[in-house]
Amino acid sequence: MNYKSMLVTRRGGLEALQVIEKERREPGPGEAQIRVLASAVVQDDIAARVGNRPFLRKPPFVPGYSFIGQVEAVGDGVSEAAVGDRVAALTRFDSHSELIYWPAAELVQVPEHLDLVKAAPLILNYLVAYQTLHRVAQVTPGDKILIVGASGGCGTAFLQLGRLAGLKMYGLASPKKHQLLTDHGAIPVDYHRDNWPEAVRDMEPGGLDYVFNGMAEDYLRPCLSVLKQGGLLVHYGAPQSIGGLLRLLFQLGLSLIRPDRKRIAGYGTHRLGTALFQEDWAYLFSQLEAGSIKPVILATFPLLEAPRAYQLLASGQVVGNVVLSG
Repeated sequence: MNYKSMLVTRRGGLEALQVIEKERREPGPGEAQIRVLASAVVQDDIAARVGNRPFLRKPPFVPGYSFIGQVEAVGDGVSEAAVGDRVAALTRFDSHSELIYWPAAELVQVPEHLDLVKAAPLILNYLVAYQTLHRVAQVTPGDKILIVGASGGCGTAFLQLGRLAGLKMYGLASPKKHQLLTDHGAIPVDYHRDNWPEAVRDMEPGGLDYVFNGMAEDYLRPCLSVLKQGGLLVHYGAPQSIGGLLRLLFQLGLSLIRPDRKRIAGYGTHRLGTALFQEDWAYLFSQLEAGSIKPVILATFPLLEAPRAYQLLASGQVVGNVVLSG
């Protein structure tokens, strides 16, 4: 019996995608066979296909950074999951498929009663926001922060988790998305303005405690300019080129000797170690269950209509998250 997957055949646009069939197999030792039920589409899915990140996997490959699914079979020696369990994992690739084979030790249990479409963004976007806020920056109530790209999947996660943490939030977004930021308790700032850092400094003459940037490295200098002395800029997300990586590394090194003690920290989903994933996902699931976080879902597409989801996300018009449903 076969199953279908999205395949990136080469670097390029949507024409580089095709649906392929693979033969179902038995899971190997330590492995689980999982039916994919939901997967959030993220910018890295597009970047991996287009090729605007350094050190990417070469085509052909199946995209998909994360998934939530149901275990259909397990291999020898598996004790972490059983047939029928709802589970999730961070994969980087391979999730945009009807079935996925994944090491059972890397799976997290997902509460049965959660809405899986709403839970899907928690596996990456909310994990990034939670870990950068609480593991890297270690924010405290009353801290003043700026979120760059505040209307997207990660941005809205920052808004909701920042509100829970009692932070004073500023968000960088285009004017048509400002109402969303206001509704989430943030003060919107128009990034189209050439002097947006000046606007932030006018509102916070003493500077901000933290800035969270998941956009291009070009934002590093203006973001540093709105920090207070000793403030921290957390840059998450991969650089878009080798040149961007070098600029980021240069700024990281320069921050070590700045007289104003403004610092830069880099964050990647595996830098803190995967042992924290289980703990942080459990917290996020509990907050979703309690209604304390409510992921913004702009659109949902069937799994094998993933190209429509990629196209929408690449348009720059997305507010919140786009999710594939199996």
